[in-house]
Amino acid sequence: MSEVGAEQRVAKHIRVSTENRICTLTIDRPEARNALTLAMRRRLKEVFAEAGADDDVAVLVLTGVDPAFSAGVDVKELRAGTAAESNGVVTDPASALRAVAKPVIGAINGVCVTGGLELALGCDVLLASERARFADTHVKLGLVPAWGMSAFLAHAVGTRKAIELSLTGEFVDANEALHIGLVNHVLPHEDLMPRAYEIATAMRDADPIAARTVLDLYRRSAGRSVDKALALEHEAFEQWRMNR
Repeated sequence: MSEVGAEQRVAKHIRVSTENRICTLTIDRPEARNALTLAMRRRLKEVFAEAGADDDVAVLVLTGVDPAFSAGVDVKELRAGTAAESNGVVTDPASALRAVAKPVIGAINGVCVTGGLELALGCDVLLASERARFADTHVKLGLVPAWGMSAFLAHAVGTRKAIELSLTGEFVDANEALHIGLVNHVLPHEDLMPRAYEIATAMRDADPIAARTVLDLYRRSAGRSVDKALALEHEAFEQWRMNR
């Protein structure tokens, strides 16, 4: 395949659209349960950076084409030895997602597994379709996570539950995900995207400086002691007051 043809194929698999300052990123490779090839992971990093730097984007919504959100890294490509970086650097779209200084809503429309779950954990708000199912299958595949699973799954559901999920590879359905604190809401499948856009619109219409400051505070305070979180808040408040 030519370089142009390969680029067109990746562009087809990672769809980006922006309307009313809400950017929707859709993983579109349903025939492979939206598994992420190396080229797709590179493209995701690019679009996250582009959306983060675009002043016409206030909120991001990340989703997949049914029936899956994402099965994570393309294991066939990985086992064929074509998914590794020549310089040994891990192509990690989840860290690029977490670096976006804007709210990110994950609309989990179906199966969300391993690297797909790490992407979901990079979102600030998670909505789950009633069809969603979640699992970390790294160890079942003989792999060790590199996109933040051990840090962010534990932060979301607690260390003991995270260990159980990662070492068993068991799936949890949408209602169990809500129960353990992995997602914010469970919705009828047809209501998933409308609700995601409702929340995105409310976030878009908030005061941008205050919203950005509060989002940054929550992210920076994650995993810290209450005293440290309070200190960060007091510091941010003083900076905000001085700049008004």
